[in-house]
Amino acid sequence: MDTIFALASAAGKAGVSVIRISGSDSLRSVGKLGAVLAEHDRKLVRLIGEDGSLIDEAFAISFGQGRSFTGEQVVELQTHGSPAVVVSVLTELEKLGLRHADPGEFTRRAMESGALDLARVEGLADLIEAETEGQRRQAVRVFKGDLGKLTDGWRRKLVRAAALLEATIDFVDEDVPVDVYPEVRELIESVSVEIRKEADGVGIRERVREGFEVALIGPPNSGKSTLLNKLAGREAAITSDIAGTTRDVIEVRMDLGGLPVTVLDTAGQRDAVDELESIGIERGLDRAATADIRIHLSPDADFGPGTFESGLDIFVQSKSDLSATDTQLSVSALTGDGISDLIDNVSGHLHSLVGNAGVATRRRHEVSLRTASSALQVVSFGLSSSDLPVDLLCDDLRQAVRSLDNLIGRVDVENVLDEIFSSFCIGK
Repeated sequence: MDTIFALASAAGKAGVSVIRISGSDSLRSVGKLGAVLAEHDRKLVRLIGEDGSLIDEAFAISFGQGRSFTGEQVVELQTHGSPAVVVSVLTELEKLGLRHADPGEFTRRAMESGALDLARVEGLADLIEAETEGQRRQAVRVFKGDLGKLTDGWRRKLVRAAALLEATIDFVDEDVPVDVYPEVRELIESVSVEIRKEADGVGIRERVREGFEVALIGPPNSGKSTLLNKLAGREAAITSDIAGTTRDVIEVRMDLGGLPVTVLDTAGQRDAVDELESIGIERGLDRAATADIRIHLSPDADFGPGTFESGLDIFVQSKSDLSATDTQLSVSALTGDGISDLIDNVSGHLHSLVGNAGVATRRRHEVSLRTASSALQVVSFGLSSSDLPVDLLCDDLRQAVRSLDNLIGRVDVENVLDEIFSSFCIGK
Protein backbone atom coordinates (compact mmCIF):
# COMPACT_ATOMS: atom_id res chain seq x y z
CA MET A 1 0.00 0.00 0.00
CA ASP A 2 0.95 3.66 -0.32
CA THR A 3 2.98 5.22 2.44
CA ILE A 4 0.74 7.89 3.94
CA PHE A 5 1.30 10.91 6.17
CA ALA A 6 -0.74 13.52 8.02
CA LEU A 7 -0.70 15.95 10.92
CA ALA A 8 -1.85 13.80 13.86
CA SER A 9 -2.21 16.63 16.38
CA ALA A 10 -4.62 19.56 16.26
CA ALA A 11 -4.09 22.22 13.62
CA GLY A 12 -2.93 25.70 14.66
CA LYS A 13 -0.24 27.03 16.95
CA ALA A 14 0.92 24.70 19.71
CA GLY A 15 3.98 23.82 21.72
CA VAL A 16 4.45 20.60 19.76
CA SER A 17 2.92 19.21 16.57
CA VAL A 18 2.97 15.52 15.66
CA ILE A 19 3.28 14.36 12.04
CA ARG A 20 2.63 10.67 11.48
CA ILE A 21 3.98 8.61 8.55
CA SER A 22 2.89 5.00 8.01
CA GLY A 23 3.96 2.47 5.40
CA SER A 24 6.88 0.55 4.01
CA ASP A 25 8.57 3.70 2.66
CA SER A 26 8.40 5.71 5.89
CA LEU A 27 11.99 5.13 7.11
CA ARG A 28 13.53 5.87 3.72
CA SER A 29 11.46 9.03 3.30
CA VAL A 30 12.24 10.61 6.67
CA GLY A 31 15.88 9.61 6.15
CA LYS A 32 15.95 11.91 3.13
CA LEU A 33 14.77 14.71 5.42
CA GLY A 34 17.67 14.06 7.78
CA ALA A 35 15.89 11.78 10.26
CA VAL A 36 17.95 8.60 9.85
CA LEU A 37 16.28 5.99 12.07
CA ALA A 38 16.43 2.28 12.73
CA GLU A 39 13.28 0.14 12.53
CA HIS A 40 12.50 0.82 16.19
CA ASP A 41 14.26 4.00 17.30
CA ARG A 42 14.02 7.48 18.78
CA LYS A 43 16.33 10.48 18.54
CA LEU A 44 16.63 14.25 18.16
CA VAL A 45 17.03 15.11 14.47
CA ARG A 46 17.52 18.11 12.19
CA LEU A 47 14.94 18.18 9.40
CA ILE A 48 16.47 19.43 6.13
CA GLY A 49 14.46 20.60 3.12
CA GLU A 50 15.07 19.70 -0.52
CA ASP A 51 17.09 22.92 -0.95
CA GLY A 52 19.36 22.00 1.96
CA SER A 53 17.91 24.55 4.40
CA LEU A 54 17.03 23.71 8.00
CA ILE A 55 13.29 23.31 8.55
CA ASP A 56 13.29 22.51 12.26
CA GLU A 57 14.83 20.45 15.01
CA ALA A 58 12.45 17.63 15.95
CA PHE A 59 12.17 14.51 18.04
CA ALA A 60 11.67 11.46 15.79
CA ILE A 61 10.26 8.11 16.90
CA SER A 62 10.01 4.97 14.76
CA PHE A 63 7.81 1.96 15.48
CA GLY A 64 8.61 -1.33 13.76
CA GLN A 65 6.09 -3.37 11.80
CA GLY A 66 3.75 -5.14 14.20
CA ARG A 67 4.66 -2.77 17.03
CA SER A 68 2.84 0.35 15.82
CA PHE A 69 -0.73 1.63 15.90
CA THR A 70 -1.35 0.74 12.25
CA GLY A 71 0.64 -2.49 12.34
CA GLU A 72 2.95 -1.06 9.64
CA GLN A 73 6.31 0.66 9.95
CA VAL A 74 5.47 4.06 11.44
CA VAL A 75 7.47 7.21 12.08
CA GLU A 76 6.25 10.17 14.13
CA LEU A 77 7.96 13.55 13.93
CA GLN A 78 7.41 15.82 16.92
CA THR A 79 8.15 19.29 15.59
CA HIS A 80 7.69 22.73 17.09
CA GLY A 81 4.05 23.64 16.81
CA SER A 82 4.35 26.44 14.28
CA PRO A 83 1.89 26.20 11.37
CA ALA A 84 4.72 27.26 9.05
CA VAL A 85 6.94 24.39 10.25
CA VAL A 86 4.13 21.86 9.85
CA VAL A 87 3.28 23.03 6.33
CA SER A 88 6.94 22.91 5.35
CA VAL A 89 7.42 19.32 6.60
CA LEU A 90 4.18 18.14 4.98
CA THR A 91 5.22 19.73 1.69
CA GLU A 92 8.58 17.97 1.77
CA LEU A 93 6.94 14.61 2.44
CA GLU A 94 4.64 15.14 -0.52
CA LYS A 95 7.63 15.96 -2.74
CA LEU A 96 9.10 12.57 -1.76
CA GLY A 97 6.08 10.82 -3.30
CA LEU A 98 4.13 10.07 -0.14
CA ARG A 99 0.35 10.52 -0.04
CA HIS A 100 -1.82 12.56 2.33
CA ALA A 101 -3.86 10.21 4.51
CA ASP A 102 -7.62 10.14 4.10
CA PRO A 103 -9.84 10.67 7.18
CA GLY A 104 -9.49 7.65 9.46
CA GLU A 105 -7.00 5.90 7.17
CA PHE A 106 -4.47 5.20 9.94
CA THR A 107 -7.19 3.54 12.00
CA ARG A 108 -8.50 1.65 9.01
CA ARG A 109 -5.04 0.21 8.41
CA ALA A 110 -4.91 -0.78 12.08
CA MET A 111 -8.11 -2.77 11.61
CA GLU A 112 -6.96 -4.33 8.34
CA SER A 113 -3.71 -5.43 9.98
CA GLY A 114 -5.62 -7.05 12.85
CA ALA A 115 -4.42 -4.58 15.48
CA LEU A 116 -8.03 -3.49 16.10
CA ASP A 117 -11.41 -5.10 15.48
CA LEU A 118 -14.34 -3.03 14.22
CA ALA A 119 -15.91 -2.65 17.67
CA ARG A 120 -12.62 -1.27 19.03
CA VAL A 121 -12.48 1.15 16.08
CA GLU A 122 -15.93 2.43 17.03
CA GLY A 123 -14.80 2.71 20.65
CA LEU A 124 -11.83 4.80 19.53
CA ALA A 125 -14.13 7.09 17.55
CA ASP A 126 -16.32 7.54 20.63
CA LEU A 127 -13.26 8.18 22.81
CA ILE A 128 -12.10 10.97 20.51
CA GLU A 129 -15.58 12.54 20.63
CA ALA A 130 -16.11 12.06 24.39
CA GLU A 131 -17.09 15.27 26.21
CA THR A 132 -18.07 13.89 29.61
CA GLU A 133 -16.59 11.40 32.05
CA GLY A 134 -19.44 8.95 31.44
CA GLN A 135 -18.82 9.02 27.69
CA ARG A 136 -15.09 8.53 28.24
CA ARG A 137 -15.59 5.51 30.52
CA GLN A 138 -18.01 3.89 28.10
CA ALA A 139 -15.74 4.50 25.10
CA VAL A 140 -12.70 3.09 26.93
CA ARG A 141 -14.54 -0.16 27.70
CA VAL A 142 -15.30 -0.68 24.02
CA PHE A 143 -11.87 0.51 22.86
CA LYS A 144 -10.00 -1.87 25.15
CA GLY A 145 -11.91 -4.78 23.60
CA ASP A 146 -14.60 -5.69 26.16
CA LEU A 147 -17.23 -6.22 23.46
CA GLY A 148 -14.83 -8.35 21.40
CA LYS A 149 -13.96 -10.50 24.41
CA LEU A 150 -17.64 -10.98 25.22
CA THR A 151 -18.39 -11.92 21.61
CA ASP A 152 -15.48 -14.37 21.46
CA GLY A 153 -16.80 -16.15 24.55
CA TRP A 154 -20.25 -16.53 22.97
CA ARG A 155 -18.69 -17.68 19.73
CA ARG A 156 -16.68 -20.43 21.41
CA LYS A 157 -19.80 -21.80 23.12
CA LEU A 158 -21.80 -21.78 19.88
CA VAL A 159 -19.00 -23.46 17.93
CA ARG A 160 -18.90 -26.14 20.64
CA ALA A 161 -22.69 -26.59 20.36
CA ALA A 162 -22.47 -26.86 16.57
CA ALA A 163 -19.68 -29.44 16.81
CA LEU A 164 -21.77 -31.55 19.18
CA LEU A 165 -24.78 -31.43 16.87
CA GLU A 166 -22.72 -32.21 13.79
CA ALA A 167 -21.35 -35.27 15.60
CA THR A 168 -24.88 -36.70 15.62
CA ILE A 169 -24.94 -36.43 11.82
CA ASP A 170 -21.74 -38.47 11.63
CA PHE A 171 -23.45 -41.22 13.65
CA VAL A 172 -26.66 -41.17 11.61
CA ASP A 173 -26.64 -44.95 11.03
CA GLU A 174 -25.78 -45.94 14.57
CA ASP A 175 -26.38 -44.79 18.12
CA VAL A 176 -24.61 -41.64 19.26
CA PRO A 177 -22.15 -42.60 22.03
CA VAL A 178 -23.39 -39.80 24.32
CA ASP A 179 -26.64 -37.81 24.45
CA VAL A 180 -25.30 -34.39 23.46
CA TYR A 181 -28.60 -32.51 23.55
CA PRO A 182 -28.51 -31.52 27.26
CA GLU A 183 -25.09 -29.84 26.85
CA VAL A 184 -26.18 -28.16 23.60
CA ARG A 185 -29.32 -26.80 25.27
CA GLU A 186 -27.29 -25.47 28.20
CA LEU A 187 -24.76 -23.75 25.89
CA ILE A 188 -27.43 -22.15 23.71
CA GLU A 189 -29.59 -21.02 26.62
CA SER A 190 -26.69 -19.36 28.45
CA VAL A 191 -25.60 -17.50 25.30
CA SER A 192 -29.17 -16.51 24.41
CA VAL A 193 -29.79 -14.94 27.82
CA GLU A 194 -26.57 -12.91 27.67
CA ILE A 195 -27.15 -11.78 24.08
CA ARG A 196 -30.70 -10.60 24.82
CA LYS A 197 -29.51 -8.70 27.88
CA GLU A 198 -26.75 -7.04 25.85
CA ALA A 199 -29.16 -6.09 23.06
CA ASP A 200 -31.63 -4.60 25.55
CA GLY A 201 -28.93 -2.26 26.89
CA VAL A 202 -28.00 -0.71 23.54
CA GLY A 203 -30.64 2.03 23.79
CA ILE A 204 -29.23 3.36 27.07
CA ARG A 205 -25.63 3.16 25.84
CA GLU A 206 -26.63 5.11 22.75
CA ARG A 207 -28.04 7.79 25.02
CA VAL A 208 -24.70 8.01 26.80
CA ARG A 209 -23.04 8.59 23.42
CA GLU A 210 -25.61 11.06 22.11
CA GLY A 211 -26.94 12.60 25.31
CA PHE A 212 -30.01 12.25 27.53
CA GLU A 213 -32.89 14.74 27.40
CA VAL A 214 -34.51 16.36 30.43
CA ALA A 215 -37.60 18.47 29.73
CA LEU A 216 -38.88 21.27 31.98
CA ILE A 217 -42.66 21.54 31.70
CA GLY A 218 -45.39 23.38 33.55
CA PRO A 219 -47.71 26.37 33.33
CA PRO A 220 -46.49 29.87 32.35
CA ASN A 221 -44.39 31.69 34.95
CA SER A 222 -43.67 28.47 36.85
CA GLY A 223 -39.93 29.18 36.82
CA LYS A 224 -38.86 26.89 33.97
CA SER A 225 -36.63 29.41 32.18
CA THR A 226 -35.13 30.69 35.45
CA LEU A 227 -34.30 27.11 36.46
CA LEU A 228 -32.77 26.46 33.04
CA ASN A 229 -30.54 29.53 33.41
CA LYS A 230 -29.55 28.42 36.92
CA LEU A 231 -28.58 24.95 35.68
CA ALA A 232 -26.71 26.36 32.68
CA GLY A 233 -24.92 29.02 34.70
CA ARG A 234 -25.81 31.66 32.11
CA GLU A 235 -28.76 33.53 30.61
CA ALA A 236 -29.73 30.87 28.08
CA ALA A 237 -33.44 31.75 28.11
CA ILE A 238 -35.33 35.03 28.40
CA THR A 239 -37.17 35.36 31.71
CA SER A 240 -40.13 37.65 32.21
CA ASP A 241 -43.28 38.04 34.30
CA ILE A 242 -45.21 38.14 31.02
CA ALA A 243 -46.92 34.78 30.45
CA GLY A 244 -46.01 33.03 27.20
CA THR A 245 -42.50 34.50 26.90
CA THR A 246 -41.05 31.13 25.83
CA ARG A 247 -42.49 30.24 22.42
CA ASP A 248 -40.09 27.56 21.16
CA VAL A 249 -38.08 24.75 22.77
CA ILE A 250 -34.79 26.11 24.15
CA GLU A 251 -31.99 23.56 24.49
CA VAL A 252 -28.93 23.73 26.75
CA ARG A 253 -26.37 20.92 26.75
CA MET A 254 -24.49 20.28 29.98
CA ASP A 255 -22.48 17.71 31.92
CA LEU A 256 -24.63 16.28 34.71
CA GLY A 257 -22.76 13.91 37.00
CA GLY A 258 -20.45 12.89 34.16
CA LEU A 259 -23.30 12.20 31.72
CA PRO A 260 -24.23 14.36 28.70
CA VAL A 261 -27.66 15.93 29.24
CA THR A 262 -29.68 18.34 27.12
CA VAL A 263 -32.14 20.34 29.23
CA LEU A 264 -35.24 21.49 27.32
CA ASP A 265 -37.17 24.61 28.33
CA THR A 266 -40.67 24.28 26.88
CA ALA A 267 -43.49 26.77 26.38
CA GLY A 268 -45.87 27.18 29.33
CA GLN A 269 -48.91 24.93 29.13
CA ARG A 270 -52.14 26.86 28.95
CA ASP A 271 -54.91 27.77 26.49
CA ALA A 272 -52.91 29.55 23.78
CA VAL A 273 -53.78 33.17 22.95
CA ASP A 274 -52.52 32.98 19.35
CA GLU A 275 -51.42 30.48 16.72
CA LEU A 276 -47.68 30.95 17.35
CA GLU A 277 -48.04 30.16 21.04
CA SER A 278 -50.18 27.14 20.19
CA ILE A 279 -47.44 25.79 17.91
CA GLY A 280 -44.84 26.39 20.63
CA ILE A 281 -46.88 24.53 23.25
CA GLU A 282 -47.46 21.61 20.88
CA ARG A 283 -43.75 21.36 20.03
CA GLY A 284 -42.84 21.45 23.70
CA LEU A 285 -45.24 18.62 24.55
CA ASP A 286 -43.95 16.54 21.64
CA ARG A 287 -40.34 16.89 22.82
CA ALA A 288 -41.32 16.26 26.43
CA ALA A 289 -43.12 13.05 25.45
CA THR A 290 -39.85 11.53 24.16
CA ALA A 291 -37.57 12.93 26.90
CA ASP A 292 -35.82 10.59 29.30
CA ILE A 293 -36.91 12.69 32.29
CA ARG A 294 -39.58 15.36 32.63
CA ILE A 295 -39.44 17.85 35.50
CA HIS A 296 -42.94 19.20 36.20
CA LEU A 297 -42.77 22.62 37.84
CA SER A 298 -45.58 24.36 39.70
CA PRO A 299 -45.33 27.20 42.27
CA ASP A 300 -48.37 25.94 44.18
CA ALA A 301 -47.58 22.21 43.75
CA ASP A 302 -50.81 21.75 41.76
CA PHE A 303 -49.59 19.45 38.99
CA GLY A 304 -52.74 17.83 37.66
CA PRO A 305 -52.38 14.52 35.71
CA GLY A 306 -49.35 15.36 33.56
CA THR A 307 -47.73 11.91 33.26
CA PHE A 308 -46.44 10.43 29.99
CA GLU A 309 -46.13 6.90 28.64
CA SER A 310 -42.32 6.64 28.72
CA GLY A 311 -39.50 8.17 30.72
CA LEU A 312 -39.54 9.41 34.30
CA ASP A 313 -41.78 12.20 35.63
CA ILE A 314 -40.48 14.24 38.58
CA PHE A 315 -42.86 16.70 40.26
CA VAL A 316 -41.22 19.74 41.83
CA GLN A 317 -42.63 22.78 43.59
CA SER A 318 -40.94 25.85 42.12
CA LYS A 319 -40.39 29.31 43.64
CA SER A 320 -40.13 27.78 47.11
CA ASP A 321 -38.66 31.09 48.35
CA LEU A 322 -42.13 32.64 47.97
CA SER A 323 -44.27 29.89 49.46
CA ALA A 324 -43.30 26.52 50.93
CA THR A 325 -45.54 23.47 50.71
CA ASP A 326 -45.12 19.98 52.06
CA THR A 327 -43.89 18.43 48.78
CA GLN A 328 -41.12 15.90 48.37
CA LEU A 329 -39.04 18.18 46.12
CA SER A 330 -39.03 21.97 46.03
CA VAL A 331 -36.60 24.42 44.44
CA SER A 332 -35.94 28.10 44.23
CA ALA A 333 -34.08 29.01 41.07
CA LEU A 334 -33.67 32.49 42.54
CA THR A 335 -31.87 31.46 45.74
CA GLY A 336 -30.58 28.06 44.61
CA ASP A 337 -32.34 26.18 47.41
CA GLY A 338 -33.14 22.58 46.44
CA ILE A 339 -31.22 22.71 43.14
CA SER A 340 -28.56 20.26 44.30
CA ASP A 341 -31.22 17.80 45.52
CA LEU A 342 -32.97 18.00 42.15
CA ILE A 343 -29.69 17.43 40.28
CA ASP A 344 -28.88 14.44 42.52
CA ASN A 345 -32.33 13.01 41.83
CA VAL A 346 -31.97 13.35 38.05
CA SER A 347 -28.35 12.15 37.82
CA GLY A 348 -29.07 9.25 40.21
CA HIS A 349 -31.85 8.01 37.94
CA LEU A 350 -29.67 8.32 34.81
CA HIS A 351 -26.74 6.54 36.46
CA SER A 352 -29.03 3.69 37.54
CA LEU A 353 -30.07 3.25 33.89
CA VAL A 354 -26.48 3.27 32.68
CA GLY A 355 -25.30 0.89 35.39
CA ASN A 356 -27.66 -1.84 34.17
CA ALA A 357 -26.57 -1.64 30.53
CA GLY A 358 -23.82 -3.64 28.81
CA VAL A 359 -21.01 -2.71 26.43
CA ALA A 360 -22.76 -2.76 23.04
CA THR A 361 -23.28 0.91 22.18
CA ARG A 362 -24.58 1.25 18.62
CA ARG A 363 -27.69 0.35 16.65
CA ARG A 364 -25.47 -1.77 14.36
CA HIS A 365 -24.49 -3.82 17.40
CA GLU A 366 -28.12 -4.33 18.35
CA VAL A 367 -29.06 -5.56 14.85
CA SER A 368 -26.30 -8.20 14.94
CA LEU A 369 -27.28 -9.27 18.47
CA ARG A 370 -30.98 -9.53 17.62
CA THR A 371 -30.18 -11.55 14.48
CA ALA A 372 -28.06 -13.97 16.48
CA SER A 373 -30.75 -14.21 19.15
CA SER A 374 -33.44 -15.04 16.57
CA ALA A 375 -31.28 -17.80 15.08
CA LEU A 376 -30.70 -19.28 18.54
CA GLN A 377 -34.43 -19.23 19.27
CA VAL A 378 -34.97 -21.40 16.19
CA VAL A 379 -32.31 -23.83 17.40
CA SER A 380 -33.86 -23.99 20.89
CA PHE A 381 -37.25 -24.78 19.38
CA GLY A 382 -35.71 -27.39 17.06
CA LEU A 383 -34.02 -29.20 19.93
CA SER A 384 -37.45 -29.80 21.47
CA SER A 385 -39.06 -30.85 18.21
CA SER A 386 -38.44 -33.69 15.79
CA ASP A 387 -39.65 -31.64 12.82
CA LEU A 388 -36.36 -29.82 12.13
CA PRO A 389 -33.43 -31.88 10.84
CA VAL A 390 -30.16 -31.56 12.73
CA ASP A 391 -28.33 -30.22 9.69
CA LEU A 392 -30.74 -27.27 9.55
CA LEU A 393 -30.18 -26.58 13.23
CA CYS A 394 -26.44 -26.54 12.57
CA ASP A 395 -27.01 -24.01 9.81
CA ASP A 396 -28.96 -21.78 12.20
CA LEU A 397 -26.10 -22.02 14.69
CA ARG A 398 -23.66 -20.98 11.97
CA GLN A 399 -25.94 -18.02 11.18
CA ALA A 400 -25.74 -16.94 14.83
CA VAL A 401 -21.94 -17.20 14.73
CA ARG A 402 -21.83 -15.15 11.50
CA SER A 403 -23.92 -12.43 13.16
CA LEU A 404 -21.45 -12.27 16.05
CA ASP A 405 -18.54 -12.15 13.59
CA ASN A 406 -20.31 -9.24 11.88
CA LEU A 407 -20.52 -7.47 15.23
CA ILE A 408 -16.74 -7.18 15.56
CA GLY A 409 -16.02 -6.84 11.85
CA ARG A 410 -14.85 -10.29 10.80
CA VAL A 411 -17.37 -10.62 7.94
CA ASP A 412 -19.87 -8.63 5.87
CA VAL A 413 -19.01 -5.12 7.08
CA GLU A 414 -17.67 -3.46 3.93
CA ASN A 415 -20.91 -1.50 3.57
CA VAL A 416 -20.41 0.23 6.93
CA LEU A 417 -16.65 0.85 6.88
CA ASP A 418 -16.72 4.03 4.78
CA GLU A 419 -19.36 5.59 7.04
CA ILE A 420 -17.46 4.73 10.21
CA PHE A 421 -14.04 5.93 9.09
CA SER A 422 -15.41 9.13 7.54
CA SER A 423 -16.23 10.27 11.10
CA PHE A 424 -12.52 10.33 12.00
CA CYS A 425 -10.36 13.39 11.52
CA ILE A 426 -7.40 13.34 9.15
CA GLY A 427 -4.37 12.12 11.06
CA LYS A 428 -6.29 9.43 12.94
